[in-house]
Amino acid sequence: MERERAVAEAVRIMESFAELTGLAPGGGSPKRYLWTDAYGVCNFLGLYRETRDAAYRDQALRLVDEVHHVLGRHRKGDERQGWISGLDIKGGEDHPTAGGLRIGKKLGERGPDEPLDENREWDRDGQYFHYLTKWMHALNLVTRATGEFTYNRWAVELAKAAHRGFVYTVPGTQTRQMFWKMSTDLSYPLVASMGHHDPLDGLITFIQLEATGMADPDRREHLSLAAEIDDLAGICEGKDWGTDDLLGLGGLLTDAFRVAQLFVKGDIEGSDTLRVILDASLPGLRYPGRENFLHVPARFRLAFRELGLSIGFNALERLESLIGENREAFAADRDIAILMKTLRKYLPLGEKIEAFWLDPVNQKTDAWKEHRDINMVMLATSLAPDGFLTL
Repeated sequence: MERERAVAEAVRIMESFAELTGLAPGGGSPKRYLWTDAYGVCNFLGLYRETRDAAYRDQALRLVDEVHHVLGRHRKGDERQGWISGLDIKGGEDHPTAGGLRIGKKLGERGPDEPLDENREWDRDGQYFHYLTKWMHALNLVTRATGEFTYNRWAVELAKAAHRGFVYTVPGTQTRQMFWKMSTDLSYPLVASMGHHDPLDGLITFIQLEATGMADPDRREHLSLAAEIDDLAGICEGKDWGTDDLLGLGGLLTDAFRVAQLFVKGDIEGSDTLRVILDASLPGLRYPGRENFLHVPARFRLAFRELGLSIGFNALERLESLIGENREAFAADRDIAILMKTLRKYLPLGEKIEAFWLDPVNQKTDAWKEHRDINMVMLATSLAPDGFLTL
């Protein structure tokens, strides 16, 4: 789709999203969900960059404020009230992310003594590390777009809270691990296994925040993430990041572009991490039957997972341009050029995904409607990706 048409479609989607989730003036009670809203903030920033209409920047800032006041506080009906950090009113306003942020699920979290019901757990509240890193990314991009460092400081405070809550030492060993899902107050794990890409996503995001923080004129020593970065780097060492999950593959390609941008700016030493991520992305893309899902009817498909891959392909296109503009920086690692040549063959798959979900007929299924908000924002990101992808 032509850029101008794609941006216009993204505008239409995001304006509808603002109305449907209570963000627009007079839109009713706010309906906030952390993953969706992180993409929403980035999309509004991207539309501001594309159109220079300050209304989109203002929507991004309003969405940040709403998320903090809804997901930074205990849910309605919970016997606990106020900021989940336990801070008083003023403390919570000044440090809204100090205790983390709720996911925003329909049901309250499982109690510490309740047995795990794996099916029902998907609908229960709590905190996910990979949702928190998406919000850190969004806050960091707000600082980069506005020059206001308060947002990056909130992102760093969130990073520190997440690291304290999710990272632990396996009893009887020196091995560091991560929980996948934590309680709202970060006091006990809800799902003990580790998310496949959580350590990698955390490492890259923390480096991104630290790089921005170094330029903060009012930076405080306690906001350094150096220790947390070292810890996550240790957890990442020797890990295999390969996956055949569509959303996971898209996340790898997106992370590859972030790493390359940080490398070019001197915030990451060497291109080894980029090569490792690109190499891990290949097997999941080239196995036989990779495109079979395209022939499945819309009612059996999850749009947001597919659109995650489409966004990743957008990142791959931008990575190719970045490498071309900085040939000397990447010249020492010829494997990257070989990997890029192989990966670019899969770019048409992203175009097919996007075209499929742009079709109004495919948006009439229950599968689309059940995940409408997240589907909408990720489709908008795929159409106008720079707000989310470009640092």
